[in-house]
Amino acid sequence: MFYAMIGEDAPGSLEKRMEVRPAHLARLEKLRDEGRLLLGGPMPAIDSPDPGPAGFAGSLVVAEFASLAEAEQWLAEDPYVTVGVFERTTVRPFRKVLP
Repeated sequence: MFYAMIGEDAPGSLEKRMEVRPAHLARLEKLRDEGRLLLGGPMPAIDSPDPGPAGFAGSLVVAEFASLAEAEQWLAEDPYVTVGVFERTTVRPFRKVLP
């Protein structure tokens, strides 16, 4: 089943985000290579594809896992969580309908 994983950035976490971004992307690329990643990306804090110093409000990843517990564990081990980029995370089952 797919799971939507949302991480909300902590205030002032842009520098941490950029430092650990390569490790975060490597984990997403592994999911992609396994055919389990539906989509993923950051949510800019302002209405701009490049928010500059405004940074990001968070990130969204939708990926396939065997269970909710497995999705929650995967997110808990993500560098954005372990170094404190995200101050809050949510994982919910997701059913793709379109396209």
